[in-house]
Amino acid sequence: MLDIGYALSHRFPDPPQTDYRTADVRALRHDLFSGDVYLADTTEDRELATAWGWVPVLDFAWALCDIAEQLDRDPLGSRSPGPHRTELDFTESADLLRFTRRFGWVEITADWSRETERPLSFPFTELRRESRDFLHDLIADLTDMHDGLADNPALWALTARFPRV
Repeated sequence: MLDIGYALSHRFPDPPQTDYRTADVRALRHDLFSGDVYLADTTEDRELATAWGWVPVLDFAWALCDIAEQLDRDPLGSRSPGPHRTELDFTESADLLRFTRRFGWVEITADWSRETERPLSFPFTELRRESRDFLHDLIADLTDMHDGLADNPALWALTARFPRV
């Protein structure tokens, strides 16, 4: 089973003068909510995790939802032999998460993991569902922590674009 999680950084806090209600998309995606993220296979007790402290966590969640959509563009859906590939790049690093879809399965690898390590592998429907759940859970956590964030129109548009599955 796929588990996606995060931890906000204490080393890179958001600027205290931030008005979350009016923060633009660039700020929401790249300048706020820094931390670390992980993708874990709870069945096999394996994970791909960052340990940098500066990953924009909301951007990561947003990008995962975009990736699921990109991997699902083939009209054959789960019958498509693929492979369909896409990457998630980390803006302050050359490291990538790589996603490869074949039929109804997605393999996930990270540039920073050992080459001998097997990719994480999940049903595509699980990746889509868990990515959207992670996005909505993260937004709920962040709006609880930051006054005014729940009133930000960019977040309204984001949750409307990627509803829970």
